[in-house]
Amino acid sequence: MLDRLTPRLAALILRLSLGLVLLAHSLYLKMVVFTLPGTAEFFDSVGLPGLLAYGVFLIEVLAGTGLIAGWHSRVWALAVIPVLLGATWVHAGNGWLFTNTGGGWEYPLFLTAMAVVQLCLGDGQYALNARQSFVHHKEPHQ
Repeated sequence: MLDRLTPRLAALILRLSLGLVLLAHSLYLKMVVFTLPGTAEFFDSVGLPGLLAYGVFLIEVLAGTGLIAGWHSRVWALAVIPVLLGATWVHAGNGWLFTNTGGGWEYPLFLTAMAVVQLCLGDGQYALNARQSFVHHKEPHQ
């Protein structure tokens, strides 16, 4: 029983965790704390086009929502990987620990790894797309 339940719960827990973090970083951090124009200014300050901040915001919101719902999780995980690798690059000069001034690269790299695992797992059974997921296996007929 545990072998059947574990992958289902793993996909669900990963989807919810990654989705909530993406929503927190987009809706709260980028929109409320820094504001979208402030986030665009930050992008400019690190050598990225400020307009890219709005695209990153949108991808994070859509990916977070899609992951939480379990709606095309592989697509959203794949879409957010370049965003997370970009965040890793932005924070690379600040050292490893995310508690460093300006935030280090450990946290965005870990989120990237979570997105890669989600890409491999798919939606899982407890999702809107449960029938299309590779994690949802039916027992063979005996």
